[in-house]
Amino acid sequence: MNKTHFLLLLIPLLLGSCFRNEKQPQPVSGKTNSISIIIDDQLWYGEVGDSIRNKFASPVLGLTQEEPLFTINQYPARLLEGFVTDSRSIIVVKKAPIDKFEIIHSKSLPHNTFRIYGKSVDDIICSIELNSTQIIKMIRDAEIRKVQEDNSKSLLNPAVIKNKFHIDLQIPTGYEYMLHKKNFIWLKKDIISGNTSLLIYQIPIRNFEKSSDVVGNIIKMRDSVGSYIKGREPNTRMITGEAYAPYFSTITLDGKKAFETKGTWELKNDFMSGPFINYAIVDPTYNRILVIEGFCYSPSNQERDLMFDLEAIIKSVKIDKR
Repeated sequence: MNKTHFLLLLIPLLLGSCFRNEKQPQPVSGKTNSISIIIDDQLWYGEVGDSIRNKFASPVLGLTQEEPLFTINQYPARLLEGFVTDSRSIIVVKKAPIDKFEIIHSKSLPHNTFRIYGKSVDDIICSIELNSTQIIKMIRDAEIRKVQEDNSKSLLNPAVIKNKFHIDLQIPTGYEYMLHKKNFIWLKKDIISGNTSLLIYQIPIRNFEKSSDVVGNIIKMRDSVGSYIKGREPNTRMITGEAYAPYFSTITLDGKKAFETKGTWELKNDFMSGPFINYAIVDPTYNRILVIEGFCYSPSNQERDLMFDLEAIIKSVKIDKR
């Protein structure tokens, strides 16, 4: 084969490769809980920007130190939103001839783009007020799915937990069993500046129904198992932080009623403390309250993302059906 024939064969291959690369966008690899806001500086440094920060950078509940709900990266509106490819969530805010709110989901990248257009500053602020709850939920749900997707690439052997509690729980490798009792498991993962932990336990459903004080029941329940979590000093045990009342809400988890409690823990007679998130799932199928809790100790690191990772693990729970 001479050089001319070789080049004629090579050129179509090169062109085909170029076209394929153009049609295959790279996946978004932005940091967890970060969003891009595309907005003119004039709006960003005024009332509209204040409204955005109040909604999307408000303090996360239940942490020992103040951290924003999302890390916000602001870009001038003259940049096309398509160029902001390092974020899974993009919010475009600008003045326009019409008032409009729309959600655009891209499966190819993937990311969600939220467009908030208004004829005036007041119209834009009104739209932010009306739609921020939906936007926050969609962003958090997408972030949880991304964490779960990453975790699924390397999971802890599920047999021990499945056999004991009749559940599937996607726990990533790196966690180790610290304590294993009849109705209680403690798993822990060391990180550079501390550790994260998962607790899984169950109590008879009748024990939980004796009192109408649900929050009081949950605190009493977690303080009782806190005797298993000890510090380095003698006579230490984990208790619910006494300085602030926990945050409480009722949600649905794996199709079942669950009580979500966020607060802080501390070691009695010690100086260690940190945030926790506790889910008490009402499970009539097995006549129990199934409790899955995550907590961390990280005095020199951000607690927000560590707790978010624990929340993503817990929300992967699937309870066996009889």
